[in-house]
Amino acid sequence: MSTAEGEFERLLAVPKSERTLGGARDEAWFRACEKLMDDVQRLPYRGDYRYAEPSDLESIQRARPAAPRLARWRGSKRELLERLHGGLLGRICGCMLGKPVEGWHRRSIRITGAATGNWPLGNYLRLPTKKEDAAIAAQKPTHRLHRWWTAIVRDGMNGMVEDDDTNYTTVGFAVVQKHGKDFTPLDMASFWGQELPIFHTCTAERVAYRNFANGVLPPLSGSYRNPYREWIGAQIRADYFGYANPGNPERAAAWAWRDACVSHVKNGIYGELWVAATLAAAYVEADWITIIRAGLAQVPQSCRLREDVEKIIGAFMRGSSYESTVDMIHTQWDETRGHDWCHTNSNAQIVTAALLFGDDDYEKTITRAVMPGFDTDCNGATAGSLWGVRHGVKALPRKWTRPMRDHIRTGVASYANVTISKLAADMAETALKNSE
Repeated sequence: MSTAEGEFERLLAVPKSERTLGGARDEAWFRACEKLMDDVQRLPYRGDYRYAEPSDLESIQRARPAAPRLARWRGSKRELLERLHGGLLGRICGCMLGKPVEGWHRRSIRITGAATGNWPLGNYLRLPTKKEDAAIAAQKPTHRLHRWWTAIVRDGMNGMVEDDDTNYTTVGFAVVQKHGKDFTPLDMASFWGQELPIFHTCTAERVAYRNFANGVLPPLSGSYRNPYREWIGAQIRADYFGYANPGNPERAAAWAWRDACVSHVKNGIYGELWVAATLAAAYVEADWITIIRAGLAQVPQSCRLREDVEKIIGAFMRGSSYESTVDMIHTQWDETRGHDWCHTNSNAQIVTAALLFGDDDYEKTITRAVMPGFDTDCNGATAGSLWGVRHGVKALPRKWTRPMRDHIRTGVASYANVTISKLAADMAETALKNSE
């Protein structure tokens, strides 16, 4: 056992009662945790490690495969707005579907859905009646809906509530609006400090935010004492960079890198590049495999993200069922581990499965992004965003859009309350101003 592993075992043995904030024992625990993270950061790769996963943009671009030739974007300003609006609203609805069950085990999602007459999922979640709740409890699920979650379930929805999956879409747009197409990673970090309160961030983003405040600037802010650096956080921040670059995956990915590097490394960065580039391709291509692989063309040839997404494409092309493909994902990743259910790659696989097995139907796509569990609001949002860009806002079913009431709340100070249509229009205007 290495020194770092031994320290990890020792930390796990510390009673939770001694890990509360304040006190000498608590400070000692945190200092030991910091030492562990530093030790892990210095460990060498194992001898048989077969991936080449750089984090700087130039090295990523050198490590990419040849990109496929895509159709050119020839859309009008009106079409750009319609498609961008579709992506934004599709993202919002998919996020709201998955929000009540974020991090739930898939068995718990199925139990609640079935007990409330909503399985396979075909609508937003609703709170169970007392009788239904008793039936759910009898099956001993690991997760259950709380009675006070009225704003994010079917009967209580009144527009989109604040969520990091939509906060970051707004942040990406606002930074480009403020700084233009040549914005830098430091511009992004500064905007977070000015407009996004730290407790509105999670995991890798909160660590990066703390690093900014302590003078650790991008890109070091993404790796310094950041155990979440390959989690899904950057992947959910990609959307505006794809929205603003129709038909240009390379430029979308380059913009996404400037955002991702402030908080992530390696596959954490690749997830954001992949989603941004895939969205850019969704403007000009119709086939989902072509669109997904256009996104993969912007990440290194030899990386785990590419391998994991290609596994799902391979299963689909072999004629595997949606259910067996989800089982395969769950065999690879353990939903009971925080690392596995919140990793970039596990959730990228679920998004890919939803797009391929969604029959190009919005409802099937977002529900099949949520039913497998893991980071459900992120996956519903990303799948819904891609579908919305591909088909445009008019194609989104009113069943899903009506409860949003054309209203969104965000944690970004200058966009705390705004109509979705106005936000989409501003996003399109900024995209046009910064087009090549």
